[in-house]
Amino acid sequence: MAEIAVMGYGTVGSGVVEVLTKHADHIAQRAKEQINIKYILDRKAFPNSPFADKFTTSFDKIVSDPEIQIVVEVLGGLHPAFDYVKKCLESGKSVVTSNKELVAAKGAELLKIAQERNLNFLFEASVGGGIPIIRPMSQCLAANEVIGIAGILNGTTNFILTKMIREKMNFQEALSLAQKLGYAERDPSDDIGGLDACRKICILASLAYGKHVYPEQVHTEGITKITLADVEYASSWGGVIKLIGFTEKLENGHLKIMVCPMFLSRESQLANVDDVFNGIMVRGDSTGDVVFYGKGAGKFPTASAVVADVIDCVKHFKARKYLFWGEGSPEYVENFGEYKSAKYVHIKTSDTVATEKCIAEEFSGTERLARRNEEPGEIGFVTPVLKEKVFRKRLECISSSGARILNTIRIGDF
Repeated sequence: MAEIAVMGYGTVGSGVVEVLTKHADHIAQRAKEQINIKYILDRKAFPNSPFADKFTTSFDKIVSDPEIQIVVEVLGGLHPAFDYVKKCLESGKSVVTSNKELVAAKGAELLKIAQERNLNFLFEASVGGGIPIIRPMSQCLAANEVIGIAGILNGTTNFILTKMIREKMNFQEALSLAQKLGYAERDPSDDIGGLDACRKICILASLAYGKHVYPEQVHTEGITKITLADVEYASSWGGVIKLIGFTEKLENGHLKIMVCPMFLSRESQLANVDDVFNGIMVRGDSTGDVVFYGKGAGKFPTASAVVADVIDCVKHFKARKYLFWGEGSPEYVENFGEYKSAKYVHIKTSDTVATEKCIAEEFSGTERLARRNEEPGEIGFVTPVLKEKVFRKRLECISSSGARILNTIRIGDF
């Protein structure tokens, strides 16, 4: 009998308890051992729950109980989750978590503690919800050198952009609908600002390349500036707008890593990932492009991934699974100004002649775009490939010509 504790009884936590209970016999066959939930930690009491006798508000009861072999952390956030998880590992308990904020910020430190004590710290559900990605990358694709990773990593923003593309809703209308349907939180800033996707690409980059990448090292842009005009220009260019998290290792050993909206060609495998679905493309030197697709969040998809990690823990009590990366460093991520890409530029000018002259002088080889009902003085174009620092400097000329920069969006090649 494997005794476990579940910390947190929100959407995911209650899903984990339900899956473990409902499929207990099937899970026992897979794990080769019965799994029993001894404690459920939550600040609230659930007197009418069938699990009422398992609830506790005392973390100390869990960490000091020698029978508890695995702790499931689904509290979310950094505090008190980090302190709790660290203490659990230090007291000889393996930990399973769905907490992307925790793994993105503290993964290297917690993996080191787990390694030193021959324990497991598993986090399949931290990226992609129920989409298998951590385990395939660490096992099935282990023979490959990962050339790059690109993905639609946030279902909320993908739903909003899908509504803007398909139904011509503006950003605020699409966000309100996402909140009404339960796809967006009351405070959606982590999603629409790109931070949620940033944490996930940090985890994938750390896993792929063996050194921790911290969220504060990643240039991150959200989708709040995207307008229907941008969507129409993307369509005339031959593509769609998606929020993409991507990373690749450069020849100098540094990482290029970013989260930002991108124009993707309709031929891209990620262009047709719509609504609340996620799509993650891993480019290996032997396999080529491998795409993982599915719902990236939700009670039972995420709970399913958590329970799979619990089963893995039970099967590896005496033989730790190798899942590890080392500490990162400030110079590990390439200077953002050195990144190269082509860009879509959307401007409004009061002096078309002066602005057109400036565009011709500063951005030779541009591709002009058009859309229906284009307003007087409105210009959309795509630049050639330029370094970020060069692009920004040349953009100053356009501003000085009497034009207002409405938006700039990178062109993706995935």
